[in-house]
Amino acid sequence: MRYLCNVPAIGFARGMGVLALALGVLLSPAPAAAGESAGLIFTDRGPWALGDRELHWRLDHHGPDSPAFRQVRGGRITLAEITDPSDGQPLLEIRETADGDSRVQGRFPVSSGDPVVVFFLENTARDMAMLTGGSPFYIRNRIKEALADAGPAVTDADGVTVELRPFAGDPNGDRMKGFETLRLQFVMAPDPAQPIRALVAETDGPVAAVSPQGMPPQPIVPSPYRHAMVLE
Repeated sequence: MRYLCNVPAIGFARGMGVLALALGVLLSPAPAAAGESAGLIFTDRGPWALGDRELHWRLDHHGPDSPAFRQVRGGRITLAEITDPSDGQPLLEIRETADGDSRVQGRFPVSSGDPVVVFFLENTARDMAMLTGGSPFYIRNRIKEALADAGPAVTDADGVTVELRPFAGDPNGDRMKGFETLRLQFVMAPDPAQPIRALVAETDGPVAAVSPQGMPPQPIVPSPYRHAMVLE
């Protein structure tokens, strides 16, 4: 499958429609074919019944200083239960808060798959595609394959950890500008039905970036990539 493609910066705007599409793209058919480790990541944590309680993950989002890449330090991802004004039914809402700005990122049924996993994986895939000029479809497929082939989880007194290297040995690794070293890590409580404690995507070293399509070419200094959400 072709890796490189032209990805316009506007295609990576966050929003409910994109996340709804990602839910289907990332969750099917991988979980059905996945092993035990991926099963832990995609454990059915619903139906969610948060009531007035909110869940908060600290958000850190670092990478090359591309004009199309939003750097976030000390932000927050919030998962809350709201009421759908159209029918009065409960929904889950994901909201991102950073630098004084708060944005709704998606709304999902309370009985859906874990929307936090989808949000994390889709944003990681889109970051990689935008920074490298690679195909988001290729990147998502490699992540799905890594989930299906995930090795055994590591269990200790603090919980359960699953780690993936979706692009290790990839035939297109030389085009990934450092993302071929990407590591995905999921840290869960001993009871995997509880919210995931940490979701981390990071590279072993600096990654380079292409100029976003539609913007004048400009030098972008390579920098390590890190996308981390840690439950508070």
